[in-house]
Amino acid sequence: MTALKLTQIGNSVGVILPKELLTRLRVEKGDSLFVTESPDGLTLTPYDPSLTEEVERGREFMREFRDTFHELAK
Repeated sequence: MTALKLTQIGNSVGVILPKELLTRLRVEKGDSLFVTESPDGLTLTPYDPSLTEEVERGREFMREFRDTFHELAK
């Protein structure tokens, strides 16, 4: 566990992420991070959760119409 300190950044308050944490998240300056609520608390991730949902819906659609896509591919 890493304790992070809140700091004043202009008119906002922010958190400075240590280099080791940035490396583990595989992010760098200018990248976006997403915060989601879960039963265990908050999750910080570089992956857009809404995109994950869209991809899963696309996979379900492809499974549902697998036979149709197979016929169209011939």
